Amino acid sequence: MAPVRISARAAAVKPSATLTVDAKAKALKAAGEHVVGFGAGEPDFPTPDHIVEAAVAACRLPVNHHYTPTIGLPELREAIAVKTKRDSGLEVTATQVQVTNGGKQAVANAFSVLCDPGDEVLVPGPYWTTYPESIALAGGVPVIVPTDESTGFRATVAQLEAALTPRTKVLLFVSPSNPTGAVYRRHEIEEIGNWALSRGLWVLADEIYEHLVYGDVEQHSLPVLVPELADRCLVANGVAKTYAMTGWRVGWLIGPEDLIAAADHIQSHETSNVANVSQRAALAAVSGDLSAVAMMRGAFDRRRQTIVPLLNEIDGVTCLMPDGAFYAFPNVTGVLGREIRGRRPATSAELADLCITEAKVAVVPGEAFGAPGYFRMSYALGDDDLVEGVARLRALFGEGRS
Repeated sequence: MAPVRISARAAAVKPSATLTVDAKAKALKAAGEHVVGFGAGEPDFPTPDHIVEAAVAACRLPVNHHYTPTIGLPELREAIAVKTKRDSGLEVTATQVQVTNGGKQAVANAFSVLCDPGDEVLVPGPYWTTYPESIALAGGVPVIVPTDESTGFRATVAQLEAALTPRTKVLLFVSPSNPTGAVYRRHEIEEIGNWALSRGLWVLADEIYEHLVYGDVEQHSLPVLVPELADRCLVANGVAKTYAMTGWRVGWLIGPEDLIAAADHIQSHETSNVANVSQRAALAAVSGDLSAVAMMRGAFDRRRQTIVPLLNEIDGVTCLMPDGAFYAFPNVTGVLGREIRGRRPATSAELADLCITEAKVAVVPGEAFGAPGYFRMSYALGDDDLVEGVARLRALFGEGRS
């Protein structure tokens, strides 16, 4: 019998569906195809100039050619604490901040310090594809709490209570949501926070899309609305979405000092510090004003108001208007089973494959987010491409409604 080459833990990890779709789209583009990509979850804007210039200046300083403390540059940790108070109202000290290699490492570190083998984590679905994998890698067990259009893809206390077991230790709370764009209202956050407090749960709040909310919808931080929960709450965030800095790989984790110290110990053996130049760029980002953010938010708002009506014109497709982030999450079950280009896609995954193959439109199927029958479509792309991409889908799926 041949020896097993890959550990069971590694073999159980599913590849990131969003990155897989993006890679396929880029490969087709490299081959000369005009692909419209709705797959990648990153702003299509360049990083603001003042941030880039701070990085250029940092490159020239020899002090930035060496290690920093694993937990992050002291001045960046302090600036993140100040920015957090400014933007969300959560008051923390620099000693409660860990700088991480992107938001993904912040999430991974959080579950690593919270989960023992078999501990359950409540994960409202649809969910970002990385959450269940990070939980499982930490030894925890993701327990999916499904939501749908009837609640605007927002979990209720009743749903969370129904999923609770004696092994439940952590609640994952995400607002605004990737992939649905759902934003929880103030009273809903208060109810969920007080419920988690009464059940003695830990909470990981992912606030990476905090500045991307639209209309009269407001963003609220859970530990601010339920301050009694602050000592049992970790907050993940980063510069990627707010400042168009996905490639710079700077995130952070905020929480009680003992958990942040434990997360620092883990990171010291896994990756050590975030690249110094990236930290200097992040320092310029979080210390500056939000004018560039306002510009990007305005563009995303315009695009969401463009894409949703266009999607709803496609026969068999329905789509709620998202309140935050930069994703539309259309229901495509009405298209499944149709004969399209000689195929009858039975799942949204099969339909997504048809879209990229036949129409050169890249979307992420809902299966990646625990929501078969849906697409996630990022509207962080140019306005013309957005309209062209939806037009291609409409032509592929059939005539629109009259």
